[in-house]
Amino acid sequence: MGLFERYLTVWVGLAIIVGIAAGSLMPEVFAVVAGLEFAHVNLVIALLIWLMIYPMMVQIDFSSIKDVGKKPKGLVLTIVINWLIKPFSMALLGWLFFKGIFADWVDPSTATEYIAGMILLGVAPCTAMVFVWSQLTKGDANYTLVQVSINDVIMIFAFAPIAGFLLGMSDITVPWNTLLISVVLYVLVPLIAGAVTRKKLDKENDHSRLNQFLATMKPWSIIGLLATVVLLFGFQSETILAKPEAIVLIAIPLLIQTYGIFALAYWLAKRMKLPHNIAAPACMIGTSNFFELAVAVAISLFGLHSGAALATVVGVLVEVPVMLSLVWFANRTRHWFS
Repeated sequence: MGLFERYLTVWVGLAIIVGIAAGSLMPEVFAVVAGLEFAHVNLVIALLIWLMIYPMMVQIDFSSIKDVGKKPKGLVLTIVINWLIKPFSMALLGWLFFKGIFADWVDPSTATEYIAGMILLGVAPCTAMVFVWSQLTKGDANYTLVQVSINDVIMIFAFAPIAGFLLGMSDITVPWNTLLISVVLYVLVPLIAGAVTRKKLDKENDHSRLNQFLATMKPWSIIGLLATVVLLFGFQSETILAKPEAIVLIAIPLLIQTYGIFALAYWLAKRMKLPHNIAAPACMIGTSNFFELAVAVAISLFGLHSGAALATVVGVLVEVPVMLSLVWFANRTRHWFS
């Protein structure tokens, strides 16, 4: 695990501070950036999101899908958690907290936007960081690759319908054109571009050129993530300074969701008698989020200044320390599995 991944929460936290300070001191700069839109897509944010997503997609090897029939139980567990449980549990927690428990502390329109951001996080299963979690739990790297590849293919077809359904159930008007454009722009096109790049770079299948390319792109991916966070919190600076408790309120249901989903997945993995090197990565995939996609779609659907965008960025802040704690737990309980 590299220095950046290990201390991702620290870097994101610093980017948040920089963003809030810059937004307060230079609001006119952020107003100009916010105005650079085309078809509800902010061009600057789109570029930064692509810097994050594209290198991740290059890592995916879709030729591994041919091995889908091997050890199918782990794959079944991941698919059930990712697509039949996690989006709906996230929406349920959003409704419970922001329409119920926190209703007196958050105005209804803002609460609805927070719920929307949580839903987008819940419908976006992890793509890239799961390779790190798998490695830290001594997971089967090839099987992890199969799981991620299958989930990315499913995401192309399932993300928009599930997100649209849950947003509609939350009394949120769904701009379907914008949602579908977001899926094409941030899922389908990067997947195709990543697959084409990988095929061209890895013709000899020795991974040397591929690894060199990924090493070259990594700093740009980091810049994309941190610059996005700076911009988002710069746009939100006035709201955050007026209501700093918003970050805490959003983090509480996200923490409950993350630990709850992992507990369920881990219990099911044990009941299914999966080996630990399959069970641990499967549970990590089901627990963590593709926060880059969630951030991009939240911005496209609800705007840079929205509570939905803020909720997805809080997901970035929460995820890494929580996932590291789950890695520790999975390693300490290895003896529970055969």
